[in-house]
Amino acid sequence: MSELVVLNQNSDFKRLYNRGTSYTNPALVTYLMKNRAGICRIGITSSKKIGNAVQRNTSRRKVRAAFAPIYKEYADDLQGYDIIFVCRVKTRFKKSTDIEMVMRSQFKEAGIIKA
Repeated sequence: MSELVVLNQNSDFKRLYNRGTSYTNPALVTYLMKNRAGICRIGITSSKKIGNAVQRNTSRRKVRAAFAPIYKEYADDLQGYDIIFVCRVKTRFKKSTDIEMVMRSQFKEAGIIKA
């Protein structure tokens, strides 16, 4: 299993927002796109609509915690994808296990992981 790379360049986020495929849920929005690097790169965003800095960071931490077991299980399938998770207001009130189920359903819908 290779190391996870974090997206932090504004141009990468803009590229995924414009050309990536999005999957929505009241708790989370996921943008996916194949990359040529052959590695899995993720980014997590949360807007000020979610709340103050503490609530935004908590939401991002929950998303990161929810993605960890998925990546551990499906690391080979996720290689070659850029992924952006956009936190929504309801993300604050969900547990990481609930967010993990949402992510799994979005990845299944995208065809990245098998049912």
